[in-house]
Amino acid sequence: MNPNLKAAMKQSTSLSQADREQTHRSADIPVRSNLRAVRVVWPNDRATLLRTGMSALRSKTCFALLVFVVTASHLSAAPHLIPGLTGPTFNLSAKDGYISTPDGNSIYCWGYANGNGLMQYPGPTLIVNQGDNVTVNLTNRLSVPVSIIFPGQSNVVASGGVAGLITREAPPGGMVSYSFRADEPGTYLYESATRQDIQNEMGLFGAFLVRPTGVTTQAYAQVGTAFDHEFLFLLSEMDPRVHDLIDLGLIDQVDTTTFFPVYWFINGRCSPDTMSADFAAWLPNQPYSCLPRMRPGEKVLLRLIGAGRDLHPFHHHGANSLTIARGGRMLQSAPGAGPDLAESDFTITVIPGGTADAIWTWTGEKLGWDIYGHKPTDPMAPYEYGPDHGKPFPVKLPGIQDVFLGENWPGSPFLGQTGFLPPSQVNYNPGGSFVHMWHSHNEKEIVNNDIFPGGLMTMVFIDPW
Repeated sequence: MNPNLKAAMKQSTSLSQADREQTHRSADIPVRSNLRAVRVVWPNDRATLLRTGMSALRSKTCFALLVFVVTASHLSAAPHLIPGLTGPTFNLSAKDGYISTPDGNSIYCWGYANGNGLMQYPGPTLIVNQGDNVTVNLTNRLSVPVSIIFPGQSNVVASGGVAGLITREAPPGGMVSYSFRADEPGTYLYESATRQDIQNEMGLFGAFLVRPTGVTTQAYAQVGTAFDHEFLFLLSEMDPRVHDLIDLGLIDQVDTTTFFPVYWFINGRCSPDTMSADFAAWLPNQPYSCLPRMRPGEKVLLRLIGAGRDLHPFHHHGANSLTIARGGRMLQSAPGAGPDLAESDFTITVIPGGTADAIWTWTGEKLGWDIYGHKPTDPMAPYEYGPDHGKPFPVKLPGIQDVFLGENWPGSPFLGQTGFLPPSQVNYNPGGSFVHMWHSHNEKEIVNNDIFPGGLMTMVFIDPW
């Protein structure tokens, strides 16, 4: 078992009664059926679940409960910004540890950590402002040399450590520093440049974000890149055979020409863990979630990074996105033109080592019916598509006994509304959000070691205003 999970379990069993009460999330959930409203108490960490005997945490039922937990509250009015470390100086260390996958596996990994903290998969997201003089100090706690490179950054100066093939490296127990000026805003990858066939696979990579000067809700210094919320999609894959050999001290037996991944990750998590909260206690080495949320008409910035060796066709249901930048450079015909060469598509191919920035929005435009269930005389909702205002739902819904109700069906086809549900059906979408799946269009990548659902998959929740 992952030793960090063991420690979390041990710590959890020593909680006082007051502490245990604080580790639970409670919600009064009204369900519009012949059931009365129920009060749901859901543990906030996996250790508590294990201690209370819920060994079926990974079952389909518990997947549904997980979706219920994340949908029980609506989006905050404040912009959602990607969590991470803010610079311009970062003190990282290269360490080892274990990550968890939803099929119950525990996999040995290497990763970057924030100072003396735990190894992270992926490494901490580093966030700076355009024009910052950035310094990254790397201390090596592994038994092999490691390094960092910063694709897309110019004039990077490395000092200390020992000479390597591509950049200076930190030997075991040693340290190296990298300094540069972050001149160009955008989305970037940082990764090890030492034995990349091994160290990239083991997890030595992370996201590096440069915000334009003086602006937090624009991807670039141009109003055409403004957003209401941003979310990170750092995509990677994993062949656990490599990790098992290195965990056993048999690195010389690793043959990367036979690389065959069976796990796929968004921000270091396989679905459905992608939808658990940031910094979930049961995922101590995988702190970053990926659960996009927005309201109709709001603009969502997708920052996509290909951290592995495979390309990933990332498909977002609901509407096309507009790719405004690749490789940290805006798609513009001339300086100052804005993203006038942006690409509209429903699938973004994320290439190994590459990045893309895309804007996605949804209003229900041209669906042919009023998504709110308005009468023609009702006032318009924010960003509502006017020509469809007051139009009825175009089909008669089948009887409740003639359909299988999905876990996120709230009993109504209208945004923000709920309706009748049979006694056997619990509503995991009590706010009546619209839910779309976002996932890899390479279908083998939406499993966890051949178990569906999983892998490179999450959901986007469109909440009512």
